Amino acid sequence: MPVWQALYDELKDKGFMVVAVAEESRGAEHARPWIDQARKSSESSYWQLIDTDHRLSDLYNLVNVPQAIWIDEQGRIVRPPETAGSTDHFRRMDLKTRTMSPEDQAARLAAREEYLDAVRAWVNTGKHALPADAARAGLPKTTREIAEAHARFRLGVWLRAHGDPVEGDRQMNTASALHPDSWSMWRQAADLDEVGKASGPDFWKRVQALGDRPYYPPPKL
Repeated sequence: MPVWQALYDELKDKGFMVVAVAEESRGAEHARPWIDQARKSSESSYWQLIDTDHRLSDLYNLVNVPQAIWIDEQGRIVRPPETAGSTDHFRRMDLKTRTMSPEDQAARLAAREEYLDAVRAWVNTGKHALPADAARAGLPKTTREIAEAHARFRLGVWLRAHGDPVEGDRQMNTASALHPDSWSMWRQAADLDEVGKASGPDFWKRVQALGDRPYYPPPKL
């Protein structure tokens, strides 16, 4: 994405690296063209990986995109998974025109810039990096249900890839039910069922069902 490329270009001489991971269970061939296109147009030079099994979500208990994890030069997590500059302003979007009010657009842009400024401050001064105990305490807790959900999700992906879409879908739906906070699981299962479904009416019903709960919890900077 251009915004991350610009940040990488700005800070790379200070040892900063962006590692972007595309979670795409339809197969790497569905994500790679986007990466190749960006590289050919010189719009992307930071690391970009493809995760067909959602292993990253399993390792760090990620539930949505975009989420970010800050890791220092020693390999220590200094900020646990958090929303990377996105906001809930989209929930007030006019669904017929797919447009947002100028005020919401401005607020969304301001939140993104605030997050990018926090990354800059971390690279330049160390600000916003948490002590080890605080970072550990902020890591999402994995329950037995969440662990089972990730296992069933990967099983569902494997079954679909090996000729059993019915049982694969059943396993993935069970995974989503076990871990309802994971929008990534739900969206991937919906997209495997029907391309476009992940952003269609069923998605908006799920968002509306959140009530006062956030879709994108704001980072605690």
